[in-house]
Amino acid sequence: MVTSTPSAELANRPSPRLAIKHYFRSLKDPRRRHCRRHLLGDIIVIAICAVICGANDWKQIATFGQRRLDWLKRFLELPNGIPSHDTFERVFARIAPVTFQACFHAWITAVCDGLGVKHVAIDGKTLRRSGSAALKPLHVVSAWATANQIILGQLAVAEKSNEIPAIPELLELFSVRGAFVTIDAMGCQKEIARAIVTQGGDYVLTVKENQPHLLADIEKCFDDALAKNLAGVRHHLYATEDEDHGRQEKRSYLLIEDPEGIRNQEEWEKLNVIGMCYSERTVGGKTSTETRYFIGSRKANAKTYGKVLRNHWGVENNLHWQLDINFGEDDSRIRHRTAADNFAVLRRIALSLLKQHPAKLSIACKRLAAALDTDFLEEILRGVDKTDNR
Repeated sequence: MVTSTPSAELANRPSPRLAIKHYFRSLKDPRRRHCRRHLLGDIIVIAICAVICGANDWKQIATFGQRRLDWLKRFLELPNGIPSHDTFERVFARIAPVTFQACFHAWITAVCDGLGVKHVAIDGKTLRRSGSAALKPLHVVSAWATANQIILGQLAVAEKSNEIPAIPELLELFSVRGAFVTIDAMGCQKEIARAIVTQGGDYVLTVKENQPHLLADIEKCFDDALAKNLAGVRHHLYATEDEDHGRQEKRSYLLIEDPEGIRNQEEWEKLNVIGMCYSERTVGGKTSTETRYFIGSRKANAKTYGKVLRNHWGVENNLHWQLDINFGEDDSRIRHRTAADNFAVLRRIALSLLKQHPAKLSIACKRLAAALDTDFLEEILRGVDKTDNR
């Protein structure tokens, strides 16, 4: 009697149809032709799979490839086996981040067209240990679809102050038509508001001291409206109260439509509402208060704006915290600018895919499950391409 070996059984299993091979095949190989011992597509797919499964640096990516060689052979050519960690590092240090980002965007766009993105939060994050004596740490500006839990795009800049010119460029990478776009005070700029409206979206921009006249005019508008008990003022109110882990938080939103007294209001494209959020936070018997102001282009009620703003402030937990705690982004010591930028894209690809899987597991547990079970890993990889027939 002939018995099949585990490797034979593995070879007989149907190969997974992985969309990543399709969407990244247009990526231009940056290497000289005689240096291409390993196929670029193989390198990209191994890296994405490895980061999903817990790899946080080049050596760990190579280790994943070596330990999952039989599985990878089912859908990759691997003419010379698994590349070394040095090869992964060299290749990702030479791939143009904008081109890599474009391939990623094409993949995610295939998802978003079907999901219907309603809210995009744009926020920046510094990779703290990516700096050196000569270079400041890399700063990455990301666009996060809050309800869909997907990264729509990212751009790396030298430092936080460079977010302002980067945001309009980032907005060109994806569609915001019909969606709210929220940005913190750094992005409260007339050019950014115009770019969002021009592309068919609606902005919600936090206003702080970087726009002193606008802030002063908004504060006066609310003072005047409250002094007359909001009589004759078209307004909306909304309040929330949350209690969790010994922390109590109350928020009150007041929205005024068609505000008056805003200097140079016509320069702020389609500025239709101004808003105020007053919050009280009590922890351990101590209460702190804060008042935030914002502007918006869409005429909607205070509840709508309140939910959009809460979701924006939640980007710290749903995106940045995940990248630091589960992907070790803050501790990453990849200092080559291009390599660090591309590895940041890998993390965001992995996080977006992991978020789409319906398993009631934490991101850390999903990564572990994917590392231990290739069937689970294949489910994650197919998650953004459920209708793909290739």
